[in-house]
Amino acid sequence: MKQGIHPEYRPVVFRDVCADFAFLTRSTITSEKTVEWSVGRTYPVVDVRVSSASHPFYTGRSRVLDTA
Repeated sequence: MKQGIHPEYRPVVFRDVCADFAFLTRSTITSEKTVEWSVGRTYPVVDVRVSSASHPFYTGRSRVLDTA
């Protein structure tokens, strides 16, 4: 890989606001918001409306998603 042309790859928390579920992974996405994780470290957080914790395919339940 060429040096200096790729975005920084770092730990990020994705939080499903509909299911009150969050997970820590690595990503190149940026965010101004932060959250303190269970290990006491602070990470950038990205709020999402659908994840495996709330998607009908994974949960087996239907639900109405109103984004208005």
